[in-house]
Amino acid sequence: MNILLFAPALFFVLLSTRGFLKTLLLIGLCGVIQLVLALPFLLANPVSYVMGAFNLGRVFLYEWTVNWRFLPEELFVDRRLHLALLGLHLAVILCFLPKWIRYLKLTEWTTNKGKVLVMFPDQILLPMFTCNFIGMAFSRSLHYQFYVWYYHTLPYLLWTTKLSTVTRLTMWGVIELAWNTFPSTTWSSGLLHLSHLVLLVSLWKDWPKEPSVPPSVSKNK
Repeated sequence: MNILLFAPALFFVLLSTRGFLKTLLLIGLCGVIQLVLALPFLLANPVSYVMGAFNLGRVFLYEWTVNWRFLPEELFVDRRLHLALLGLHLAVILCFLPKWIRYLKLTEWTTNKGKVLVMFPDQILLPMFTCNFIGMAFSRSLHYQFYVWYYHTLPYLLWTTKLSTVTRLTMWGVIELAWNTFPSTTWSSGLLHLSHLVLLVSLWKDWPKEPSVPPSVSKNK
């Protein structure tokens, strides 16, 4: 499920590197693969399969939430909160979108094989990791197993910002502490949100103008 959190950034990576028509073709290919894999279940009981596999309206259990423990349970399950979080999720993606588009621009570089249009690893990793992080930050509930969705991206994101090393390490430790507090508490959930907010604002404010360039490549001037 969490692969969908990468989808907006992945779409623009594909647009930049493959163009509009090839991007549509690749998206269609993904859809066909999913359809083929789901075919046995769709033929047997299509309604139950679709409702079970894509039950976006399911209600998470309050006892397992890592990020919203400071809210009363009646607010935690309120659909208005869920819709508000979805709206914030989309709004923040739109705020980052101009930065992603500029960052994903192909550049002409000189290599030992001549002039080529290239996209460097950072140009793919940073937008996609940020996109996934935005989804985590505005999730209507994070359970303990969801930590694997983004824990491996946190060092990269933290060291992309201009925060001091002490601040980066402190935030990393606070996030780790929040995820390892069971049951979650008002403080652990609050500190998790605070860390997410600081990192999100720092990423937006400190977004690099140019990607990191491998030392083996020299820019064509």
